[in-house]
Amino acid sequence: MRAISLFSGGLDSMIAIKLMVNQGIEVIAVHIKTGFGGTKDITDTLKRRANIAGAEFRVIDVREEYIRKILFDPKYGYGKNFNPCIDCHGYMFRVAKGIMQEFRASFIVTGEVIGQRPMSQRADALKQVSKLADDSDKKLIVRPLCAKLLEPTTPEINGWIDRESLLDISGRNREKQLNLAKEFGWEDYESPGGGCLLTEAHYSSRIREFIAHDSFEVDDIDLLKYGRHFRLPDGAKLVVGRNQEDNEGLKGVNSSKYKSITLPIAGPYSLIDKSASKEDIDLGAKIAITYAKSQIEESYNIEIENEIVVASPFATKKEAQKYFFKA
Repeated sequence: MRAISLFSGGLDSMIAIKLMVNQGIEVIAVHIKTGFGGTKDITDTLKRRANIAGAEFRVIDVREEYIRKILFDPKYGYGKNFNPCIDCHGYMFRVAKGIMQEFRASFIVTGEVIGQRPMSQRADALKQVSKLADDSDKKLIVRPLCAKLLEPTTPEINGWIDRESLLDISGRNREKQLNLAKEFGWEDYESPGGGCLLTEAHYSSRIREFIAHDSFEVDDIDLLKYGRHFRLPDGAKLVVGRNQEDNEGLKGVNSSKYKSITLPIAGPYSLIDKSASKEDIDLGAKIAITYAKSQIEESYNIEIENEIVVASPFATKKEAQKYFFKA
C-alpha cells in the first residue's frame, strides 16, 4: 500500500509520515511549491527531513497555476493578510489527487491538526477543504495526528490502516508532537510557526501595492521578497538591496520586466522597471547611489543596462525615503 503525503517540512508533516510508515505504508512526501514558502531554497532540507521520517521526496512546482487560479480569487476569501488558506489547502489536495495514479498511491496523508490554525484547520474548514478537493464522498484524505477526532476515512474503514494507532491531537500545544520527536530520536525538525509569506502583513502589503500598478507573474514572487521598494513619480518600481542576502536574492530574479543598476563603488544591487521614464531612471540611479558608500559632493557613472547615468547621492537617506513604499 502506498500513500502521498503533503509535506511542508515541519514536525507535524514528519510525524504524519512516520505514523504511516510504522504501519507498513510506503509514503511519497510531496512538497507543492507555490513560491510563497520563504526567502530561501530549502529543498535539500525538506528532502533530508522526509527521508528521516521514512519517505521518498518529490517537488511539484505549481507557481504559475497557483497565481492564476488561487491567489487572487479564493472562494473562501483571505485570512488576516493575503492568505487564501482554505482554497490553498483544497488546491494542494487536488494536485495530490491528480498524481495518485502516477505514483500508484491509494490515499493522501497530511500533518494537519484540528484547531491548530485559526483559518484552515477548524473543524468546519477541514470540511470545506475536503469539498474543494472533491473528497467529501471518497474520504481518501487521512490526518493521522487528529484522526480519532474526525470521522473514519476510507483507508481506516477498509482496514488499509489501523485507526487505533492514529492520534487525537488538537489545538496549538506542541507537547505531544515534541514528545513523539524525542521518542523517534529526531533532532532535525522544525516546529511550525507560519512559514507562508502570504500570512505576513509586510509581504501582503507589497503584493497589494504591486498589483495596483502591474500584473503579477511568477518572477514577481521573488522580487517582493527582497530589498527596499520604491514607487517613483512616473510609476516605475525600484528595488534596492539592503544587505548581502537581498543582493543575492535580487540577482536571482529572472524577470524580463526589470533591468539592473550597477554601481561603480561598493553598494546595493538594484532593479528598476525596464519601462521607466528617463526621469525615473535618473532618480532611481540617484537613490541607489545614496545607499552606497558614496560621497555627497561626488558624481558617479552608474550603468543601467548598458546605459551610463551620471548621478550624485542625496544629502541624506531621508530625502530618498520619501519615494519609499512602506509595507
